[in-house]
Amino acid sequence: MKLFDVYPLYEVCPVSANDVYVYDEAGTEYLDLYGGHAVVSIGHSHPYYVNRLKDQLNKIAFYSNAVENPLQQELADEIGNQSGLHNYQLFLCSSGAEANENALKLASFHTGKKRIIAFKNAFHGRTSAAVAVTDNQNINAPLNQQQEVTFIPFNDLEKLENELKKGDVCGVIFEPIQGVGGLDIPDDDFVTGMNTLCEKYKSCLIADEVQSGFSRSGNFFAFQQNNIKPHVITMAKGMGNGFPIGGILVHPNLKPKYGMLGTTFGGNHLACTASLAVLEIIKKDKLQQHAKSMETYFRTKAEKIKGIEIKGRGLMLGLAFNFEVAPLRKKLIYEKNIFTGGSSNKNILRILPPLTVQEKHFDRFFDALENLL
Repeated sequence: MKLFDVYPLYEVCPVSANDVYVYDEAGTEYLDLYGGHAVVSIGHSHPYYVNRLKDQLNKIAFYSNAVENPLQQELADEIGNQSGLHNYQLFLCSSGAEANENALKLASFHTGKKRIIAFKNAFHGRTSAAVAVTDNQNINAPLNQQQEVTFIPFNDLEKLENELKKGDVCGVIFEPIQGVGGLDIPDDDFVTGMNTLCEKYKSCLIADEVQSGFSRSGNFFAFQQNNIKPHVITMAKGMGNGFPIGGILVHPNLKPKYGMLGTTFGGNHLACTASLAVLEIIKKDKLQQHAKSMETYFRTKAEKIKGIEIKGRGLMLGLAFNFEVAPLRKKLIYEKNIFTGGSSNKNILRILPPLTVQEKHFDRFFDALENLL
C-alpha cells in the first residue's frame, strides 16, 4: 500500500532525539530549531516526561469520558495556576484543529449566530470550520466553503466594527502571534479594541493559542500581553511535548450543557499525564522566563545581519529576508544539519525551538547562517 502523497519530504529520517537534537539512521546529529512545528516544548525525550508516561502506562492508558478521571482536574488546576485563569473552564480534545472547531461551535451555540470573522494570513487548522477560517484557498475544499467567513486585515478597527454591527457574527478568531502566516502580531490597541467591540456586539472573541500558548511567547498565553478576557482560548502543540492533546479554556459566561461537546480520545490518562509533565518542567526550570531571555539573545545576534526583519516574540520567532528562503532551509538541513521552518510568506524563516534552547545553539545557527549567506 502506498502512502497518500500529501507531504513533500526532506531526505532525513530521525530515529532518536534528545533535548534540542535529533539523530538520523547514520547517527548524524541535527540541531532542532523547529520543534516539529512548535510541538516540542520541554525538549525531546526529557527523562522526567518519559518516566511519567511510563508510570502512567503501567497503571491505565485510556478509558472513556463516561467515567471519572482525576488527572483532568489536576491538569485544569495546574493550567489555572500557571495562566492565572482560574475562573475559566477546561474542555480537553486531541489537536489544535479540534480545539478551534470546538471553540467556533461554542461561539455559535452561545450567540445563536453563524458568521465568523477571521484575519488575513490566518491558519487555524484543517477540519471543517477550522479550515474555513484559514486564509488559504488551496486547502479549503468546496465542502468547507459553505461556512460563512469574512476575512479582514489586522489593525483595522473600523472595518471590524462595520462587520460586527451587521449583527450576525458569532465569533472573531485571531492568533495573538500568527504562526504559518508569518509571525505578524496585531497592535495592542487593536487587540483591546477588538475585545471591546466583541462585548459591544455580543460576539465571542476566540484567541488561538495553539502554537503560541504554554509559555512559548514569554507569557503563558500570548494574548496576556494585553488586558483582555477572550471568551474561548484554544491550545495544543506544546501542551503535550509530542503526545497528541488539545484543549479549550471557556469563559464562565459560556455555560455547558450535556452533549454539546464530546470527544473519544480527549483528556485520556496518558494525554493528561503528558501535559502535567510539561507544566511541571516549565515551572521547575522557569522556561517561560527563559523564553524571554532567549528572545533577547536571538535579537542581539540577528540585528547584526543586514537587510532582515526580526519577527515574533519569545521563542516564536522569524527572520524575514528579501528572497525566498526554501533553498536556504535546504542548505541549513543538508549542509549545516539544522532544522528550521517555513511560512506561507516565502521570505520568512521560522524559528520554533524547544523552550530548553541555549545561547550556544543560537550561536551555531547564526554562524551557519553567516557562512551560507
